[in-house]
Amino acid sequence: MIAALALFGYAALLLTVASAGLAGARWADRAPRLAVTAWLALTGCAVVSVVLGGMALVVPTVRVSAGLAALLANCVMALRASYAHPGGAAMAGAGAVLGLAVTARVCWCTAVTLARAGTARRRHRRVLALAGRHDRRLGAVLLDHDEAAAWCLPGTGRQVVLTTAAAAALDDAQLAAVLAHERAHQRGRHHLLVALAGSLAAAFPRVRAFRQGHEQVARLVELLADDAAAAASPRLKVAEALLALAAPAPASALGAGGSATGARVRRLIAAPAPIGRARTAAGTLAVAALAALPLVLLAGPAAVSGMTCCPHAIAVASTLLNPHCGAASGC
Repeated sequence: MIAALALFGYAALLLTVASAGLAGARWADRAPRLAVTAWLALTGCAVVSVVLGGMALVVPTVRVSAGLAALLANCVMALRASYAHPGGAAMAGAGAVLGLAVTARVCWCTAVTLARAGTARRRHRRVLALAGRHDRRLGAVLLDHDEAAAWCLPGTGRQVVLTTAAAAALDDAQLAAVLAHERAHQRGRHHLLVALAGSLAAAFPRVRAFRQGHEQVARLVELLADDAAAAASPRLKVAEALLALAAPAPASALGAGGSATGARVRRLIAAPAPIGRARTAAGTLAVAALAALPLVLLAGPAAVSGMTCCPHAIAVASTLLNPHCGAASGC
């Protein structure tokens, strides 16, 4: 029972205190890659903790074979005692239903999100095949439109799309910055990160932490692409290009423009220093610990019962099976 309560409490802590702290973290803009990892780990671990908490409620009702139960009777009894709860079979059934329901919900919403995005991208490519034209100099598809916009389509072909208004409004350095931005999205497979965060938000729309995670991951991947563009072009040129691209990207794509362009331009001009290798390593270790803790909480009682009771049970069973093997013989 303690393991289940600890796991459920850990999930609640992640979805309240931890998510609020991460949403207000000032270092996120200076280390967007680490921040994306932290958001995905936080929301994913919350879901895993709930699923494992349901499994922990099922453990006391799990039966083992008669032979194994006879051989390791003390271990089995200690294991059941470690996970015991007053609810009996009813609570165990509720735990199993909870774990299966959460798992099924997340898998279904993830599959639906990816399928819808794939369908939208295929439809978009058909439109581009009819209305767009490939520009070899830019290595992009030009689309006749009076609004300046740029976006990329991940997956097959990895197309980068520019409207004719964008191509006319940007100079060569700005165009290079925009193309570097979009190709960074494609190299980093940022659409999958956004889709994963979005699938959790779709699965549990009333949980604020999942909505925050989706919004933050979508924002942070744009910062990652901005940094990639700034590495290939002057930061001022990247900022000027973002200001020129006021139109947002289509729903099925990732684009340089958008509603948060002003904040991104200010960040590019301010050029905040990265957080440094030592703090990045410490943050990575913290995220790893965050991800490992649910398994530790689930396995903790089993490990304790194994250390305290199972060695004696195994020694007794070995003596019964081989009477000629004593403690002094080292068997």
